[in-house]
Amino acid sequence: MKKLFDDLSYKVSRETTRLYSTSFSLGIMALSPKLRNPIYAIYGYVRLADEIVDSFHAYDKQKLLSRYKQETFQALEDGISLNPILQSFQETVHKYKIDHSLIHQFLKSMEMDLQKIDYNSDLYKEYIVGSAEVVGLMCLHIFTEGNPKEFERLKSYAMILGSAFQKVNFLRDMKDDYQILGRCYFPNVDISYFDNTVKAQIEKEIEEEFQIALQGIKKLPSSSRFGVYLAFRYYTSLFRKIKRTSANEMINRRIRISNGKKLSVMMSSYFQYKTSFL
Repeated sequence: MKKLFDDLSYKVSRETTRLYSTSFSLGIMALSPKLRNPIYAIYGYVRLADEIVDSFHAYDKQKLLSRYKQETFQALEDGISLNPILQSFQETVHKYKIDHSLIHQFLKSMEMDLQKIDYNSDLYKEYIVGSAEVVGLMCLHIFTEGNPKEFERLKSYAMILGSAFQKVNFLRDMKDDYQILGRCYFPNVDISYFDNTVKAQIEKEIEEEFQIALQGIKKLPSSSRFGVYLAFRYYTSLFRKIKRTSANEMINRRIRISNGKKLSVMMSSYFQYKTSFL
């Protein structure tokens, strides 16, 4: 009874999402039920890769990531995997005809995290495309339910939204990225000299991307629009908190949004969505 294994695989991806991200879990729950499992599958897949490069310090990360990459494409070729995360992911990729080049690009950015890189503008853009923009495109394949015309119409907005989310993550995680992992993604930025002027320049870039991305959210199908808007509202709430935090404080503590605040954002988002968003 393969259906039992398929159901179990999606359940593992769902529980992975819930364990690692309450904010994305809330956003996914706001999607149409038919879209939830495939989005859980996408999140579970990218989360596991993130864990390899960010958390498994006592192990050979290069070896683990290389094995994960090999097993990914073996699962896609075979149409099955005994790894529940990979099983739900490969099934989603096949069902929604997700371009394998997006997966290659994502894994390339994960490989970049295994190296000590001084990021310039080109490498910064390359990393964001692979780590965030292509993930947005994977999700867009699901939101447009395999409609190529709709996908192309919304493609640029999905990439911009992914970019904005990732840049907010960079600011939020600056302390751990620098102090624990020895990373700084922002091009030509020396964390030793990170100040409010540099921070304001980054924030201006993010604000501009959020403004464009919101227009794209309004164009999404009704089955995904509120869920994506909810994630957008969570990130803009986090971003406002980051803007109120000094540069010096940013590199000494991780900025967080409490679960209570997340629920508040969800309730206010629903009210705004129903009354004036569209």
